[in-house]
Amino acid sequence: MEDIELDSNGDELIKLHSFTEQAYLNYSMSVITDRALPHIGDGLKPVQRRIIYAMHNLGMRPDTPYRKAARTVGKVIGEFHPHGDVSCYEAMVLMAQNFSYRYPFVDGQGNWGSRDNPKSFASMRYTESRLAPFADILLRELNLGTVEWQPNFDGSIEEPKVMPSLLPNVLLNGAIGIAVGMATSIPPHNARELANACVDLLDNPEITLHELMKHIPAPDYPARAEIITPVSEIEQIYSTGRGTIRMRATYVVENGNVIVTNLPYQASSSRIVKQIADLMEGSGGQSKFTLVSDVRDESDYKNECRLVIVPRSNRVDIHKMMLHLFATTDLQKSYQVNMNIIGLEGKPKVYSLKEILVEWLKFRRTTVVNRINSRLEKVNARLHLIEGLFIAILNIDEVIRIIRTSDNPKEELMKRFALDEIQTEYILETKLRQLARLADIKLREEQKELLEEKEKLEGYLSSDKKLNALIKKEIQQCARDYGDDRMSSVVTRDEAKVISEKELLPSEILTVVLSEKGWIRAAKGSDVDVRGLSYMTGDCFAFSAVGRSNQELVFLTELGRAYSLDPASLPSARGKGEPLTGRFDFEPGDRTAGMMIGDESDSYLIYSDAGYGFITTMGTMLCANRKGKAVLSVPQGGIVQPPIKLDPEVHTRLLTVTSSGRMLVSSLEGIPRLAKGKGGRFIGLPARVVAERSEYVTRAVLLNESATVVIYAGKRKFTLDPSELETYFGEGSSKGQKLPRGLQNVDDIEVSFSVKERKEQET
Repeated sequence: MEDIELDSNGDELIKLHSFTEQAYLNYSMSVITDRALPHIGDGLKPVQRRIIYAMHNLGMRPDTPYRKAARTVGKVIGEFHPHGDVSCYEAMVLMAQNFSYRYPFVDGQGNWGSRDNPKSFASMRYTESRLAPFADILLRELNLGTVEWQPNFDGSIEEPKVMPSLLPNVLLNGAIGIAVGMATSIPPHNARELANACVDLLDNPEITLHELMKHIPAPDYPARAEIITPVSEIEQIYSTGRGTIRMRATYVVENGNVIVTNLPYQASSSRIVKQIADLMEGSGGQSKFTLVSDVRDESDYKNECRLVIVPRSNRVDIHKMMLHLFATTDLQKSYQVNMNIIGLEGKPKVYSLKEILVEWLKFRRTTVVNRINSRLEKVNARLHLIEGLFIAILNIDEVIRIIRTSDNPKEELMKRFALDEIQTEYILETKLRQLARLADIKLREEQKELLEEKEKLEGYLSSDKKLNALIKKEIQQCARDYGDDRMSSVVTRDEAKVISEKELLPSEILTVVLSEKGWIRAAKGSDVDVRGLSYMTGDCFAFSAVGRSNQELVFLTELGRAYSLDPASLPSARGKGEPLTGRFDFEPGDRTAGMMIGDESDSYLIYSDAGYGFITTMGTMLCANRKGKAVLSVPQGGIVQPPIKLDPEVHTRLLTVTSSGRMLVSSLEGIPRLAKGKGGRFIGLPARVVAERSEYVTRAVLLNESATVVIYAGKRKFTLDPSELETYFGEGSSKGQKLPRGLQNVDDIEVSFSVKERKEQET
């Protein structure tokens, strides 16, 4: 090899990089195959397998007294697993915790940790243990010729390579492990569901994953919380072997308080209480979560989990509050799935659900065949001995004579009766009374039973159908013995998300009032006499807007800038309010041109009296900046007008009146939809005229083809029906037509819809 050289003495020298690469590779494979990843046959890592086997050797069965855990650990590290006692004991503890293992293998007595703090277990010199009944699925067939054996680390004794598991434990209890360059994270499942899936797979090897999931809808963690991952995502996880499972706590509402009754797998109640307390205090750079006034843990021996969360008031939306807590605390947890397993060929691979079951059934079939062959060998051996005994019984006198007189009775018996060495040895070791006539009857009964058993065993080996039936029967019996109902329910829930306090508060109708000098306040309800409110000396009413406390409030200024704030934060209308200048940094000389309150999806026509504008949504005008944002570009001489709320289902036209008494009705289709800018022209006003303020837009009203318009000018009133309005219809670039004499100084415009359209609008 190129990396091997000879020195002056003829000794081989290996280059350092080659030695380290090979050493690291050997170490990596050792960690992967001998420490971190489970085997698909029994679902155990080597340390777990050795703990169970050591307890079996010590006779620590479920019906025996408990023994010190230190005795098991000592035997394991002394005979099978030459590693640290702490890590060995922790592996043993994990198999004893019913909140960590779906089906524990170890029955512990003493302090083996708690659901709230799994690491709080006592030292191994204080705890006692024995095998749990469920360990029988691994040990029942161990000494029946089912598995291969290997020498331990020092070659003094043997240990099983893999346990002959009766159920796919690799999925029953799952596994978590970190190797070198790879890891595994297999969720636990329900024994009854897995057994049904295996039986169905034996009956129909072409079964699809979707059909298998009728038996196995999702993992089944040792926790009674809810799995909220959508079924489509779970199917994808089972198809690829990778993904994420989300689990959420369950709760009920009692007397206005939230009672958390079940926590997700591996969630700690004390940690959750601290997380909620931190939210209430606003630690970690977060704002205070003021919707919760108290949180306490009332769990006891009667209630394994009882966390009480007290809302600030009975007006808090509990559902939304809990969605916020699910998103920010361990009341909802995610678990990575990476089904990386050592296969039957001894190599690691990420398996799909069906691949795991198919390969485990191959392992199970091999195990059953080995057991049958082993038993068949014993049956044949016993029948062979019985045949020799029958010869001895039929010739008892001659056998006795040879034994008494011959110097070498063994060889003479073999020669005289055509017996082999095994039969002869057995005859010579048999007591004389066992060759009596009564023994002959018992032997014939035993021979009959053995021949029947032999025929049955050979039938299994010669027929796949019979062998499959046997495997199914044993799997179903295990499911009856050890199966139970699902613990983790699979449900569909709303997505958890961090919600602002504004969204969590109840929605109340508000009337926001702005004065001429920029003082703002809010009154509850919609029937507020805004002009009759008390104002500062020299101040008066300017604008008002009615909406809800959880909607957005936007101000549009004469310079075309937009500012937004939370209406629920405004002072009460009982006082004089507060100045907007305390909330925003307005441009010098800028004033409010209009005020809007509504949802982000609401549409508005924003325009200037220069005859330009566009349609936009409330969401595009939102801005958390004190300096606001530029929205509408205003031509020279133009002034921004109050925005007009638009209903796309109703409004199709725009009626515009100028200061010189010209009116134009145009289609809304000609007005662009923008986020910001100057917009499109909706009436033809020359720039020079607007700049000189000799003509500009004074009124703009939204209507449709069937609307009736009433124009007021002083004491005069002018009504235009839909057909009369058509005479004023034109393109957005036209100047419009003059209104009749005496009606050119328009004071107000009313729009009414037909009865049919009013009903449609209400609908």
